[in-house]
Amino acid sequence: MSLAAYLDKGASLGPDAPCLTMGERTLSYAEVQAFTRRVARALVRSGVRPGDSVAVLSGNDPTAFACVLGIARAGAVWCPVNPRNEAEENRELLALFDCTTLLYAAAFAPLVAKIRDRLPVLTTLVCLDSLTADDPSLAEWLDAEPASFDDVEPPDDVVMLVGTGGTTGRPKGVRLTGRNLETMTALTLMSYPFDGRPVYLALAPLTHAAGVLCFPVLALGGSVVVMPAPDLGEFLRLIPYHRVTHAFLPPTLIYLLLAQPGLDDTDLASLQCLWYGAAPMAPDRLEEAIVRIGPVLGQLFGQSEAPMMISTLAPAEHVHPDGSLARERFGSAGRPTPLVTVAIMGDDGSLLPRGERGEVVVRGSLVMAGYHKDPEATAEASRFGWHHTGDIGYLDDDGYLYLVDRAKDIIISGGFNVYSAEVERALMAHDGVLDCAVIGLPDPKWGERVVAVVQLREGAEVTGPELQAFAKERIGSVKAPKQVEIWADLPRSKIGKVVKPEIKARMREGLVEPDRSV
Repeated sequence: MSLAAYLDKGASLGPDAPCLTMGERTLSYAEVQAFTRRVARALVRSGVRPGDSVAVLSGNDPTAFACVLGIARAGAVWCPVNPRNEAEENRELLALFDCTTLLYAAAFAPLVAKIRDRLPVLTTLVCLDSLTADDPSLAEWLDAEPASFDDVEPPDDVVMLVGTGGTTGRPKGVRLTGRNLETMTALTLMSYPFDGRPVYLALAPLTHAAGVLCFPVLALGGSVVVMPAPDLGEFLRLIPYHRVTHAFLPPTLIYLLLAQPGLDDTDLASLQCLWYGAAPMAPDRLEEAIVRIGPVLGQLFGQSEAPMMISTLAPAEHVHPDGSLARERFGSAGRPTPLVTVAIMGDDGSLLPRGERGEVVVRGSLVMAGYHKDPEATAEASRFGWHHTGDIGYLDDDGYLYLVDRAKDIIISGGFNVYSAEVERALMAHDGVLDCAVIGLPDPKWGERVVAVVQLREGAEVTGPELQAFAKERIGSVKAPKQVEIWADLPRSKIGKVVKPEIKARMREGLVEPDRSV
């Protein structure tokens, strides 16, 4: 299926049903279909050929997302561009992807002005929501294009080019095929509850997980309610207003949701699944979320190179048949999905037995077609015939996958391997801790010392020594942090994940927060 085929499937179940909503404006399936066909015709008129790269730069917006489906109809490749990236990072991505066309929101015209003259392949620029001095508006560009178009298949099935971000070097482009996203969609539909027509509330950016989760919703004829900004108070208001059934939040936002004063008074009965992923979730906070939100929490684990569904922990797997919480599974990333093979690999390429720690590797039709114009990185990621995730983990005797760290985040202190995720889980069990990050810093005695940077819950009063003692009691003195910093907030990526390289850089440069440390 092409990306537009999910829209067409939903339309076949009822063309007048609501498809995309933001605020008081709702577009039906028939309206979105007609719009996407006009976009496809305009792209072809502008010289876009099958396989060409077309970028969309916008905040969360139904029109921008509908343009994505028009790009797919033309057989072109969707390049999601994150509006929170720095201008130079976006320029590098557009250059890497050889983008010929950019559809952008007027709010990002200053960013576009900084990079357009250094992108010689970029020949067509369209402003989505107004007329600018340099480029036509979307309405002007579409003009009198009729709402008819015969869909074109992409030449090599590549439908998305996804930038991995530049936190560890120059960004790479992940080549995702229609088969990859069809596999992801099938796994979503078979792994989580979907009763009736779903209503999906998209708070997280549609350029990331929130966007690709729209496809299974569209395939069922469901509606997507788009939030233009990540406002958790508004998130709670919209759930009962629209009878929302599905939503996705990274753990950090779930922690903040639990701190919302109106949470316990909100009618959440319509929720069937609140997905969480993109980072580990503290088991104690997960338990609190299930108790206060309901038994609807569903975990997913994936990455850009194998989107979303490497392993899953459905809402039903968070509880035992008798209704008691299955806390023993809360630290896991669920079980490998039916269409994905997961194994644990040693440094020499050997597959390790259950219980042994090594790199998580995967096979299957979920795995990308490689990195764009980067055969060396592709070969490195696929050595020994498996895709290498970069995560360290193990499989238990029941087949549950446990992630203990990113390979690059392992701390070697006093000759022992310390997994930062394990230390973070111990600290997150403290009632006063809202979020934390554990890193390794050079140390003349230990080689590396374990350092924790902690963000406290509002009103919490706890000291660094108290947190050290708390962690030591749970994981021992070798793994417990030798240094604790308490910061007002932690640096985060565009999707809410804590950015450890930035924390390390601040610590090494002495730019620590003025709150408290030990």
